[in-house]
Amino acid sequence: MAEPESTVINTDVKQKDPSEALVIAVTTRAIFNLEEEHKLYLEKGKEEYARHQQANQDKPLQPGTAFAFIQAVQYVNEKILESNPAEKDLFDILVLSNNSPESGVRIINSAKRYGLEISKFCFVSDEDSTQYLKSHGVKLFLSADRIDVCNALQRGVSAALVFQQEVQAPSTPLRVVFDGDAVLFSDETDQVFREQGLEGAVQYERAMEAVPMGEGPLKAFAMHLGKIRKKFSQEKSPIRTYLVTARSGRDMGVRAIKTLREWGLAIDEAFFMDGAPKGPILTQIQPHIFFDDGLHNIQEAQDVGIPSAWVP
Repeated sequence: MAEPESTVINTDVKQKDPSEALVIAVTTRAIFNLEEEHKLYLEKGKEEYARHQQANQDKPLQPGTAFAFIQAVQYVNEKILESNPAEKDLFDILVLSNNSPESGVRIINSAKRYGLEISKFCFVSDEDSTQYLKSHGVKLFLSADRIDVCNALQRGVSAALVFQQEVQAPSTPLRVVFDGDAVLFSDETDQVFREQGLEGAVQYERAMEAVPMGEGPLKAFAMHLGKIRKKFSQEKSPIRTYLVTARSGRDMGVRAIKTLREWGLAIDEAFFMDGAPKGPILTQIQPHIFFDDGLHNIQEAQDVGIPSAWVP
């Protein structure tokens, strides 16, 4: 039997109904730069790490990769509540941590210092903290631990692996970039491509053009994001979504667009790269987060300073 979690409610933040809100869970290493502390944990163990965190509890942690994304999400909430103070369909952020509540004081202090509207801090002593995601109604989980992400995906929760990097906080609105195959869509065409090459994949797509693609691991999150976006006119929306895919627009773009239409998912802009590097277009968009299943694309995004999350 797993040990229960210890949840600290942030009384400074209005609590949201998880059945209506878009709940995003982030681990402490995704939202703050804890690389030095994590190294200490690996080399010296849990007790030394806890001692260090307690001794530095009033010293704010530096922002991590998902920090700017969380700030932009907060901005969207502000805009929603400006137009409808009774709205319940908001973003809700909770932090999921393997820290003890004692060593987690620094995490709570840092979040408050930066004005992050995190509604709950869940300190889980169990090795697999992802078992608590469903009970909190989590729709997206961001972690710096690959095993956590794989466990979350197996539990049917949209999840991605965040790599620690220096991130410049881009300005609002919230900008989210999705890759297509194996992220928004299923990896069926990728499998055909691996077995039969590009020509085979193109033929398959043409034959299947009228059939919507299967769901990818981030579809549920994208759909809820789209639902929030529909509260605003296109000109006034505080959310912009993008599809940046390696597919070619001519041969393989039609089915992607038809699938999005079938799902009722409005994407602001779609870029069909036909295998060209994604770095230049990402530099132009400056997203708060970029989701891709290809590590080479993630590396390229990191090289140009784009906060990236890998969907394994």
